[in-house]
Amino acid sequence: MTRLTAHVLVILLASAAAQAEQRCGWLDNTAARTWSLNDADGGWSIMDNTGGPTAKGMDEIPDMTRGEYVYTNAGHGYACACMNVDTDDEGAITRIHSVRQLALSRCRSDRAIGWFLHKDE
Repeated sequence: MTRLTAHVLVILLASAAAQAEQRCGWLDNTAARTWSLNDADGGWSIMDNTGGPTAKGMDEIPDMTRGEYVYTNAGHGYACACMNVDTDDEGAITRIHSVRQLALSRCRSDRAIGWFLHKDE
């Protein structure tokens, strides 16, 4: 690889990484093919079983049931996570770069996302 090619590659990768944003909150899988991330800015659609857009990189979401996970409906539920993602202006996550599951206590203690635990009351 030439020095110029390597330099261009580094610039392109840095540019793509700079566009990604880290969002932390409740990663919610309410039903089959229905995912969202609920953080201090509200709810971000990831996948919707009604045929809406699906974020690229869904395979970056690990098996959340292997960590701290709250079951709400059969095998569905929610966990606390930080995600590096791309978003759009319509409240959707368009690309998932990485996901890191956190302890439930991390989200439970965050007042900015406490609304999620009381949304059905």
